Amino acid sequence: MAWINGSLAVLAAAAGAASPTPSPGTWIDPVTGHRIVRIDDTPGNYALYFNYNPFTSQGDLMIYLVPEGIKVVDLRTWETRLVLRTKVDRLLFAGPRSRSAYYTTRAADVEEGGPFQVWRVDLDSGATAKVADVPGGRIETINADETLLAGERELAAPPPDIAAQGRRDPKTGAPTYSGTGPDGKPLSFAAAKGQWMEKRLAARVPMEMYTVAIRDGRRRTLHRATDWLNHVQFSPTDPRLLMFCHEGPWDKVDRIWTIRSDGTGLAKVHTRTVAGEIAGHEFWASDGHTIWYDLRTVRAFAWLASYNVKTGARTQLLQGPDQASYHFSLSPDGRAFSGDGGNGAKWISLFRPRLDRTPQAGLITPGTLETEHLASLATHDYTLEPNQHWTPDGRWLIYRTNMEGAPALYAVEVAKAR
Repeated sequence: MAWINGSLAVLAAAAGAASPTPSPGTWIDPVTGHRIVRIDDTPGNYALYFNYNPFTSQGDLMIYLVPEGIKVVDLRTWETRLVLRTKVDRLLFAGPRSRSAYYTTRAADVEEGGPFQVWRVDLDSGATAKVADVPGGRIETINADETLLAGERELAAPPPDIAAQGRRDPKTGAPTYSGTGPDGKPLSFAAAKGQWMEKRLAARVPMEMYTVAIRDGRRRTLHRATDWLNHVQFSPTDPRLLMFCHEGPWDKVDRIWTIRSDGTGLAKVHTRTVAGEIAGHEFWASDGHTIWYDLRTVRAFAWLASYNVKTGARTQLLQGPDQASYHFSLSPDGRAFSGDGGNGAKWISLFRPRLDRTPQAGLITPGTLETEHLASLATHDYTLEPNQHWTPDGRWLIYRTNMEGAPALYAVEVAKAR
């Protein structure tokens, strides 16, 4: 490939690659009738967050992380193999054009948030190339034509107790929130996370969003603020359009924003209009101009809402009490959603949208969601987020769960087994 040439450092990694492993176990979920595949239960396995792309553009491989390095699973056979044996700081995403995975490394004595290096590895040959040295923060996204990376970083250190709570377990990727309430008793995981987010938002730490050119590693600042910047996501079709969020307790921030990669065109996607209203876990549809997000106007009403950045059209699909999910995702053809459930309804589910009205300019189009349960997560502990991903052909949902005790990767077939 062209990116292996030139001044980039190329390292042969074939010696570290493992032979393909046998196909994993499969069974039919006795409750739903859908086929389940256990992909990999290697201790310390880690799959990407729900809005990071783990798939090659050809749709044949998915990348994920194990303690030994970067692995792929063949989506046709479910065989897995180790592509790169190395110490990885963060596995980022698959290239939208090249057959490569992007990842970061950092020195052992550098804390999370400090300087790091961005690399990519060819998923067929195992050859690696250094992309850039970055002074800090996190790379979170890659653009549609694979010319730019983007991320954010803190320009001043937050108070030490806040910084420590924000770190994730390096083996599992899970956050380690803890704290005590006014009565001195330990808080639940959710309450401790909420307490930490309140403190982090109030700290008003100066931050910047930046881009990195893949060709030469040049870094450019595109936005600065004392808002808590996070979840930077390039449009999957517009290589110069970014979405990002103002992080924090959702009822205290106007969360979802867009901006051009040159820093122009800053625009708010959703404005809170009801006290206590929250919106978040935003993600792009595959068309690259529709943004979907979880919207809760008051406690009794939750919606899966969308905004089209080209037309301004908005949709709100009412969530039933058993449809709430930690994360939603949209099928590649845009016809169905998935949800990973929560403590109230532990399922990987399929949701089919039904509009109640014909769309009209200037008005929100209302609708509902019809549910089909795909996989039971009855024994899942939701301190681990399933982070489900549709395979590019729309036939499977891949997720991570501890339903058998330890975290492992699974796939559920969308069509019911015959």
